[in-house]
Amino acid sequence: MERQSTYTATATIDEQGILTAWSEGAQRLLGYDSPAVVGRPASALLAADGSAARRILAGRDRWNGTVPLRHRDGHLLELGVLAHRRTSATGVTDWLVVSAVTARVQPPRGEPLEEWTFLQSPFPLAIFDAELRLVRANRRMEHALALPEAAMRGLRLPHIVPGPASEEADRSLRLALESGRPQEVRARLGAELGRSAVLTPLKDADGRVRAVCLSTQTPAQESAARQRPSADSGTRVGTVADQARAAQELGEVTVPRLADVMAVDLLDSPRATDEEPAQRPGPVVLRRAALRAVPDGVGPAYGSGVGEAVVCPPDSPPARCLTAGRPLLYDTADPLVAEWAAVDPGAAWLRASGARSLLAVPLLAQGSTLGVALFGRSPGREPFGPEDLRLAQEFTEKAATGIRQARSYVRSRTTTMALQQSLLPHTLPDQAALEIATRYLPAATRAGVGGDWFDVIPLSGARVALVVGDVVGHGIRASATMGRLRTAVRTLADVDLPADELLTHLDDLVLRLAADEGSTDPTAETAGGIGTTCLYAVYDPVSRRCTLARAGHPPPAVVTPDGTVRFLDVPAGPPLGLGGLPFEAIEAELPEGSMLALYTDGLFEARDHDIDEALDKMFAALGRPARSLDAVCDHVLTELLTHRPDDDIALLIARTRVLHEDRVVAWELPSDPEDVAQARHLTCAQLSAWGLDEVSFTTELMVSELVTNAIRYGRPPIQLRLIHHDSTLICEVYDSSGTTPHMRRARIFDEGGRGLLLVAQLAERWGTRHDRVGKTVWAEQSVSEAVG
Repeated sequence: MERQSTYTATATIDEQGILTAWSEGAQRLLGYDSPAVVGRPASALLAADGSAARRILAGRDRWNGTVPLRHRDGHLLELGVLAHRRTSATGVTDWLVVSAVTARVQPPRGEPLEEWTFLQSPFPLAIFDAELRLVRANRRMEHALALPEAAMRGLRLPHIVPGPASEEADRSLRLALESGRPQEVRARLGAELGRSAVLTPLKDADGRVRAVCLSTQTPAQESAARQRPSADSGTRVGTVADQARAAQELGEVTVPRLADVMAVDLLDSPRATDEEPAQRPGPVVLRRAALRAVPDGVGPAYGSGVGEAVVCPPDSPPARCLTAGRPLLYDTADPLVAEWAAVDPGAAWLRASGARSLLAVPLLAQGSTLGVALFGRSPGREPFGPEDLRLAQEFTEKAATGIRQARSYVRSRTTTMALQQSLLPHTLPDQAALEIATRYLPAATRAGVGGDWFDVIPLSGARVALVVGDVVGHGIRASATMGRLRTAVRTLADVDLPADELLTHLDDLVLRLAADEGSTDPTAETAGGIGTTCLYAVYDPVSRRCTLARAGHPPPAVVTPDGTVRFLDVPAGPPLGLGGLPFEAIEAELPEGSMLALYTDGLFEARDHDIDEALDKMFAALGRPARSLDAVCDHVLTELLTHRPDDDIALLIARTRVLHEDRVVAWELPSDPEDVAQARHLTCAQLSAWGLDEVSFTTELMVSELVTNAIRYGRPPIQLRLIHHDSTLICEVYDSSGTTPHMRRARIFDEGGRGLLLVAQLAERWGTRHDRVGKTVWAEQSVSEAVG
């Protein structure tokens, strides 16, 4: 799209009409610098009476139109502006005034058919150029935002619809522009727009991204899409009950159009159509899936109801139809049929209806026999003929397809859920830093189980890592990717990587997974989990500090002991798999008893409420007094879920604990081999104070070796720290050197080399963690509870 330089002029005006902010674009437009206008009445810039403007804005929340302004050099400007009334969290109200200023040429229009398609699309559409400025908006978008295209052209989304949702969408527009990949924004950009928008990069013939198209739905379209059947035959496929529903809809379509009564009986296990009849010499066991009759419906006299087992003798019409694998037509006066109808409880419906003509049609789908559909006609109608047979086959074929899809979905969902449950933590690990409660709710849609997960990982130094992630997509593929990422996070956490570095390594892993899957399946839209989000947090009960980083994941909420609920301001970071983009970690000090809430975005997608309303409900649920963290989880889910979720939900609530000074002791040590004995003496005295004399000898050996290594191979300062919590004793030695110690096996005549080997044999766990400067070598052992 050829265009010249475009910039945006913005200003803010308080309720008294005083200018409170003035952008560089405004200075460039009117020639006044900020000090010259801020604090002065905005009406001083108008080339007309300011009272008219005040009358126009009275009682409005937004206005757009043309305003006459006077440039600093005196010449008149007729300027199109868009003004929004804003109210801050503290209740202060002001006006944001924006104007796109450009000497641009008219945006190019497409061919007439393409132009009609864009303008008349039933979905709201908008196109943003390489500067993320709007250049086109169709009629549906104009109607949804109640703004003409001319008022929006040249403005960025946050200036068109101010608010957090548009800020997030603007960032995603930039991401789509730079990555060339479609993005999805799960946020409502306006009351007349849906809860999500798709951002599609528009590329030229050379593959270069020139613009981005934002497309969304109206709330009515979203509601209709959720209720729309998913199969042409009208069979809905997507829940456990759909197999029965597909059979029942066959009855709704065929009775009374084709027959006066019908029944559908299904095999519990479908069989191949080429299976030899000799392999099934006995009765056929079926299960009734549908039974329908006119004019009075079915009653007790019709025998076996839906869900009950039906046993068909080998010579009965259903068994013969299944054996032949083709439709069979009978007169009920036939002795074979009459005998079956008289004695078999499964044929009671035929007796009760008084049918005189019977048509049995096998339910066949992709080489499998699923069951049989039986149709009966009363004496007042003509017997079934060739055209009836054709219609019956057409209807049963569609029904069989729906039944097979439902069965396949149920099997796939069961397998996926079993896989995902096996990959999620079954029990939470023992640790002293946090009290934790979790919930996981699988999606209830035909898309299947997704890849949401959570984890709790004990780290060295009594710290604990909390992880919540959301893999894009659904089904086995998403669950398998989730398992690989969860394993990777545990591996990276085990080497004590900082939160931002851990996400960087995880981002590289997703890229490699995408490359591997893309080579075998280039059509995969979410290869390897690209677009996956993750939040990683590490809490230290000694310092009471929590380090957090996130990759496109919703921010965590924190509830302080005084009941205040807020979001932690963790930089969003890009979703995993984009590559080359940085992640940023923050540290937050949490008072003892603070509560952290980590969750996946399915928590907000499962309702029809506005996102702001949902956040208010979550904050209210988190702030409500509760007997336990399990009760907090229940409060959150009860407030936010009005029905089974449309997407998986993972929820993790953690309350912080603190290791006080009586559980932690640290000493600064001189870098002198003579002071190793002093370190042993200090250790022995502290263990005695804790009532841990039985481990004094073992602990002194470990402290001696770790301190000696730090003095010999490290750099000062050197610090020895002991941590005792519950039944665990941790020895840590810090020095400012970044070199990592390695355990090796000493030869017979070597004077050294046995230190870390000895530590490894005495400790239950040991390792090294690197700080921004220096490293800490730690060793952990189990001890009896302190006596006093």
